[in-house]
Amino acid sequence: MSEMENGLKPRTNDADEPILQIDDLHVWYELKRFGFGHAGYVRAVDGVQFDLKQGEAMACVGESGCGKSSLMKTILGLNRPTKGDIIFDDQRLTETSGEDLRIYRSKIGYVQQDPFSALPPFMTIQRILEEPLVINGVDNKEERLERIRKILEEVKLAPVDEVLPKFPHMLSGGQQQRVVIARAMIMEPKLLVADEPVSMLDASVRVEILRLLRNLQEKHNLSVIYITHDLSTVRYFSEYIFVMYAGEVIEIAEMEDLLADPKHPYTLALLEASSDPDADNALVMREVPRGEPPSLVNPPQGCRFNPRCPKVIEGLCDVKRPPNVEVAPNHRVACWLFDEEGMNAV
Repeated sequence: MSEMENGLKPRTNDADEPILQIDDLHVWYELKRFGFGHAGYVRAVDGVQFDLKQGEAMACVGESGCGKSSLMKTILGLNRPTKGDIIFDDQRLTETSGEDLRIYRSKIGYVQQDPFSALPPFMTIQRILEEPLVINGVDNKEERLERIRKILEEVKLAPVDEVLPKFPHMLSGGQQQRVVIARAMIMEPKLLVADEPVSMLDASVRVEILRLLRNLQEKHNLSVIYITHDLSTVRYFSEYIFVMYAGEVIEIAEMEDLLADPKHPYTLALLEASSDPDADNALVMREVPRGEPPSLVNPPQGCRFNPRCPKVIEGLCDVKRPPNVEVAPNHRVACWLFDEEGMNAV
C-alpha cells in the first residue's frame, strides 16, 4: 500500500522509537437492515496513521462526527480495528484479548468529556478511585489508600480527608474533572487520552485543568492524546497536531507551525471558527465552509472535503484522492493545492 493510501505520518526520519504506532487504521461499523441484512458500513476511521513518542503530547482536532472519538475508543481497546494495526508499548492490539487486554487497558488513562456522567453517583470519591486498583490486583488496603491520597494531592483536591467521603454531586464541575483525572492516573499509565476534557467546564477553570494535565504529563513523562474541536486550546497542551475530517487525517504538523501557517482549506476554516479574545473582531463576519460534513456511509469521491471546499479544483479534487505532500519539515497535508498536478490544474 502506498504512502498516499496510508495517510499522514510525521517524523519518519526520527530515530526514537514511538510508544504508540497507528498504522493504516480503519474502524468501520456495520449497518443492518431490519436487524439482519447487511446495509453498508459507517467508515468512522479510514486509513489513519501516526506515531506518538514517550512524553509527547499530540492534539487530535476536528468537528463533531469526524472520527476522533472512534479513533480514541479503538486505542483504548473498546473497539476492535476493522483493518490496520495499533501497537502500544510493544503490544499489538489485534493480538490482545482476555487478561492481556486488561493489562493493556491498565496502561492507558482516559479522561472523559463530561465529568458528572463519568462518575458513578452512588459511590464515594474513595470508592471511585479504589475500584481500578481492586480490579487490577492491588489487594492491600493501606497501599490503595496511600495511592489514592497521593493522586488526590497531585490533582490539587485537598484537604484529602474531606474529599474522600463525598459523592460526586457534592463537588463542583472543576473538582469532578479533577477526580476523573485522578482516576485516569491512579494506575500510573504510560498514555493519557483526554477526550474534550474542558468542553463541559466553566471558562474560568478550563486553563487550570489544562495546566494540571500539562504538569502531570511533565512530572510522569506521560504521552498524551488531547481530543478537541477547539484549536484555541491546543497551544496550552501539544507539541503536535493532526486534523481529522470525515474519518481521515488531512494535515499534521508541529503545533506552532500549524497554528501559524495552516495549509489545508479545512484547517483554515477551523481556525476561522475559533474564538477570538480581541473585542474589535466581535462583529467581523468569518469565512466558514458551506454545507455539512459528508455521510460516512457513502463519503464523496476524491477529497472528502471537496463538496464544501472554497478552493476545489473541478475534475481533480472530486475525482482522485489527494496525495500526501510534505510542505515543510514535519508538516504534511493531503491536498491537491500543494501537489504539482493540482498546481498545474489551477
